[in-house]
Amino acid sequence: MARLAQTAGLTDVQQEILSTVRDFVDKEILPVATELEHRDEYPQQIVDGLRELGLFGLMIPEEYGGLGESLLTYALCVEEIARGWMSVSGIINTHFIVAYMLKQHGTQEQKDHFLPRMAAGDIRGAFSMSEPGLGSDVSAITSKAVRDGDEYVLNGQKMWLTNGGTSSLVAVLVRSDEGHSPEEAAAKPHKSMTTFLVEKEPGFGEVRPGLTIPGKIDKMGYKGVDTTELIMDGLRIPANRVLGGVTGRGFYQMMDGVEVGRVNVAARGCGVAQRAFELGVQYAQQRHTFGKPIAQHQAIQFKLAEMATKVEAAHAMMVNAARKKDSGERNDLEAGMAKYLASEYCKEVVEDSFRIHGGYGFSKEYEIERLYREAPMLLIGEGTAEIQKMIIGRRLLEEYRFQG
Repeated sequence: MARLAQTAGLTDVQQEILSTVRDFVDKEILPVATELEHRDEYPQQIVDGLRELGLFGLMIPEEYGGLGESLLTYALCVEEIARGWMSVSGIINTHFIVAYMLKQHGTQEQKDHFLPRMAAGDIRGAFSMSEPGLGSDVSAITSKAVRDGDEYVLNGQKMWLTNGGTSSLVAVLVRSDEGHSPEEAAAKPHKSMTTFLVEKEPGFGEVRPGLTIPGKIDKMGYKGVDTTELIMDGLRIPANRVLGGVTGRGFYQMMDGVEVGRVNVAARGCGVAQRAFELGVQYAQQRHTFGKPIAQHQAIQFKLAEMATKVEAAHAMMVNAARKKDSGERNDLEAGMAKYLASEYCKEVVEDSFRIHGGYGFSKEYEIERLYREAPMLLIGEGTAEIQKMIIGRRLLEEYRFQG
């Protein structure tokens, strides 16, 4: 039987990369994922293996030591990794977004300083927008940077940092009202935000003077990867660590990063949904009721048909969004649609597989139990369904403006 979610038009290099990643997932991730997840253990050996494969530099240009691959190649690799264990794809994703922001918006000095070490995996990236009382309202950020000579002093509390402990470079979005009156800053908050490149030691506690990473947040799923807060109290950052060298552009830089991040989350949803389908279709052929495998019951066949169709549809939209971005075109509409559909379909496919497993799906001995706890994170990561609908709706009104 042919695998679901095949991608037409790939080069030989892309196919070779994907084959290598798929083989790594089958041999190195799937056999240990559930055990590590139940222990909430950081998958250091897996991460080291991905580093050896060069995945930390997959989209970093060759001139900086990376592989110089496309967003599509990256997304397809993430799909494969998430099929093995979604948490591992999260470790890669935040690193990728910071590297992408540096490539697109960094000064030449910043690119030369960070990208070669990020490509080698010597520096691991994380990014930080959200705050405890913020949610999706980025304009309400209260963390602030104040200029002091050749430095900025940062104060505030950030929330939901993936890789907050294990990273050594964090892109942090804060307010910097430099050059704006209080009235201007209040009227146009997005224009008074700046992204700072904050270097730190990996670990927890005070990781550099003025910067504290408390312990891991205990989560329902998405375990293994560390999710943390970030507390800045008089944190001093040199002015040359303002991303792009100019204040006031941080919001737009972050949104560019989140846009490609939405393609990543869509790819993760596709990968988790594929694995859930694989588990469901296998179990349906092994489990017998009323004298035959449950796969021979029409109700289960209908369920499998719906699951497979959703896997195919989500994959197609994810690939379309990635290719649109690779072409240099605006893709916020396609990325929003892909993220919305893939995360919603992922939840539904995982739940259907859970139902096929019956009572055994509730047991921690079965892999579907882990997927059932992981899928909900994709509903909120990189923007909730409601946020995606707002983006989609606004873009549709731009494209279909009524000429009365």
